[in-house]
Amino acid sequence: MPSSPSSSAHAARVALAARLSHLLKDAGITGRELSARCRWHAAKTSRILSVKAAPSDSDIRAWCSACGAHDQAEDLIATARAVESMYLEWRRLHKTGMRKVQEDFYKLHGETAVCRVYVSNVVPGFFQTPAYATALMRSITDFQGTPDDVTEAVAARVARSRFLYEGNHRFVVLMEEWVLRSGVGYTNTMVGQLSHLLDVMRLPSVSLGIIPLGAARTIWPLEAFYLYDERQALVETLTAEVNITQPRELADYARAFGGLASSAVYGPSAQSLIIDARNALG
Repeated sequence: MPSSPSSSAHAARVALAARLSHLLKDAGITGRELSARCRWHAAKTSRILSVKAAPSDSDIRAWCSACGAHDQAEDLIATARAVESMYLEWRRLHKTGMRKVQEDFYKLHGETAVCRVYVSNVVPGFFQTPAYATALMRSITDFQGTPDDVTEAVAARVARSRFLYEGNHRFVVLMEEWVLRSGVGYTNTMVGQLSHLLDVMRLPSVSLGIIPLGAARTIWPLEAFYLYDERQALVETLTAEVNITQPRELADYARAFGGLASSAVYGPSAQSLIIDARNALG
């Protein structure tokens, strides 16, 4: 089963620190001697090796130079940049607003043939109506205290829905029933969103399964995750986006998706759950 969402990022940071430590051993020097050669405090070397601080590109070049391993610098820099992209805090991603992140997701969906999605919190972005997206993104912006570009971000998010109708993209979505009954925005916002779900689930590009409240299950409720073909999983936590590319973890998420799918209902049964949730709104 999937481990903690940040586990792969932490493991990658540990692996990078280990490679830097091996350079020290291969060069036959101590951390203190390396610090002197790099002209920085010994505490900095200790923080990098203990994964308490991430090395910059210039730090890695200086480290490799001090160890006589110039030929390894660029490879280590590429590794460090990949590690950095694995665990990205939302506040950092949204430091100039939410629009840029939505545009990045647009590109990612455009490059994906089959997108498998599990959501336990909110309707996935490519299914969202403008009113629902506005209410949701407004609350996220207020919570994070990041710049308000909600109008532009909503337009970029809703633009992703074009892939439901164009190209050979396929969307396989699993949704906890609770999502249908959560109050995002005003009552008419939820009514409109649920009606839209009934429309999009009829599209040939879409498979929508709903996991009923109280359904027998082998996989417990998880945080929302997206599987892009077989190459990447993206997990959404409260504070960060976690990107997973390690094959073993990708296999775990695919297996979890299969287990969740076995608890879901489809077709008329899923439609009935959506209609019931909409009717409950009056």
